[in-house]
Amino acid sequence: MRYLTAGESHGPGLAAILDGIPAGLEVSTDELREELRRRRRCYGRGARSDIEGDEFQITGGVHQGKTTGAPISVFIPNRDYPNWVSKHAPITAPRPGHADLAGAMKYGFLDCRPVAERASARETAARVACGYFAKKLLQHHGIKVLSWVVSIGEVDAELPDADLRLSNPKVAIDLAFRAESSPVRCPDPAASARAVTAIDAAAEAGDTIGGVMEVVAVGTPPGLGTHVQWDRRLDARLAAAIMSINGVKAVEIGGGFTTSRMRGSLAHDPIIPSGESPVRFLRPSNRAGGIEGGITNGQPVFLRAAVKPVPTLKNPLPSVDLVTGEACSAHVERSDVCIVGSAAVVAEAMIALVLADALMERYGSDVLNGVPK
Repeated sequence: MRYLTAGESHGPGLAAILDGIPAGLEVSTDELREELRRRRRCYGRGARSDIEGDEFQITGGVHQGKTTGAPISVFIPNRDYPNWVSKHAPITAPRPGHADLAGAMKYGFLDCRPVAERASARETAARVACGYFAKKLLQHHGIKVLSWVVSIGEVDAELPDADLRLSNPKVAIDLAFRAESSPVRCPDPAASARAVTAIDAAAEAGDTIGGVMEVVAVGTPPGLGTHVQWDRRLDARLAAAIMSINGVKAVEIGGGFTTSRMRGSLAHDPIIPSGESPVRFLRPSNRAGGIEGGITNGQPVFLRAAVKPVPTLKNPLPSVDLVTGEACSAHVERSDVCIVGSAAVVAEAMIALVLADALMERYGSDVLNGVPK
C-alpha cells in the first residue's frame, strides 16, 4: 500500500492518492466527512478551521459505495484560495521552529512562502482522507485505531494507570469515547476545562501551547511487520509515521522512556499459559506496546507522542531578513494556538495507514475477502 499527497495550504486544494486498498470495501462519504471534521474542530485552532469546510470529491477508486481495487483519489478544495490569490505576501523573515529557513536554504529561496505553503499542517487533511480508507480496512479485520490527549501545556489529565491504558482494550475504548466529547480531545473533563483556560491564556499572550497525545490500535493480530530488515520493522515504520506529523518532536512505543529506568525483570512482559484454545498464552502487561522485534505480538499497539507549541507567534521571536540580512522580528501569519487535539486525529490516520499496509503484506488480496464473487 502506498499513498501520496499534493497541494499547498492556500493553493486551489489538496490531492491524495491511495493505492493498494482491495476491491469490495464498503465506504461512506458521510464517514469520511466526519473524519475530516474531527481533525478540524479542536479547541485552539485558528480562523482557518472555521473557513475550510473540507468538502471533498472522490475522483477515483470508489464505485457505488465500494472500493474497486484501483487507486483511490480524493480532492479537497481550499475554500480560502480565492481570498489569497492576490494577497500572498513574501515571507522573508523566517519563523524559528518552522520549516521556513531550512527550506529556503535547501531550495535557494529568498522568499519562504513556497516552503511555508507546503510545510503547513493544512496538508494533513489529505492524510486523514487516506487514513479513513485504511481505518475501514482495519475495521473489517476487527482492528480499531483510537486516540486521546493526556496533557496540554502544564495541564495533565487524571487517567487510569499507564499499565491499564497500555494493555486493556476496554479502558482504551472508554478513554477514546470520552475524548470525543471534549473540545481538546481529553477524556478527563476537569483537565479538559483547565486546558481550554490554558489555551485562552496563551492566545491572550500572543503565544502558543503544545502537549502530549496517545494512540492505540486494539484488536491487532500477531505477526504484522518483521524483524528481518531494519526498514520493515513495524515499530520503526510507526515511529516514522508519527514523527512525520507537523509539530511532533518525540515518540514512545509502549512503556518507552519509563521502561528505560527499570530493571529488565520489570521492564518486560511475562508470558504465561492461558489454559484456553486457540490462544495458548497471555501477557499480564504490555510495556512493549504490542511490538517485539519489529513484529506485533497480539497486544494493543500503543504509542505516545509529544507535540511542540505552534511556531507561528503573534508576538514573534527574533529573526533575520533573508533579503537585507538585517535583524528583525519573525513573520506573523494567521495560525493556531494549539493543535494537539487535531494532531491526535492525524496520528490515528498515520497509524492506520502503516497497520493497513502491514496487514496487506501479511494477508493481502486484490479482493477484500480473498475470493472474487
